[in-house]
Amino acid sequence: MEDEIEFIIDSTKEAMDNALVHLKKKFSNIRAGKASPAMVGSVMVDYYGSQTPLSQVANINTPDGMTITIAPWEKGLIQEIEKGIHLANIGFNPMNNGESVIINVPPLTEERRRELAKTAKAEAEDSKVGVRNDRKNAMNSIKDLDISEDLQKSLEEDVQEMTNKHIKLIDELFVVKEKEIMTV
Repeated sequence: MEDEIEFIIDSTKEAMDNALVHLKKKFSNIRAGKASPAMVGSVMVDYYGSQTPLSQVANINTPDGMTITIAPWEKGLIQEIEKGIHLANIGFNPMNNGESVIINVPPLTEERRRELAKTAKAEAEDSKVGVRNDRKNAMNSIKDLDISEDLQKSLEEDVQEMTNKHIKLIDELFVVKEKEIMTV
């Protein structure tokens, strides 16, 4: 019985932690005005017939806040990298200088910043829903156990406390991301 209880609590905590990890990953893909290698993280390149992530065929750097440089390990990949950036539909216009691909990141307009903040809020809400679903699953599992009412109440309070902690962390992550997006 003790093992089942521990399993329910541990798996719930792990699921809620995974919701936070997923949210952080989603937030890293939301552009916040300054150039970052994560902005081209979704770009796939045709490398000898197979789709390969850009980061596996080139060095990606940000020499300043408005430029991303992509230096392929093989010069013949420059056209494929440009094509991959266009196909990824991330809103950038790549240029090449024969040695590397250069992307100038345009500054965000106020309207675009608001849209990105809304997107970040939606991602945060999705994560909260995931955490609440994890709580619901844990509560159902606890109810199915053959244990005393006092122990059941205690476990439910523990799960609720864990839920509150994760919701608070999600809110904190959102506030930081929103500030990052809205800062000019």
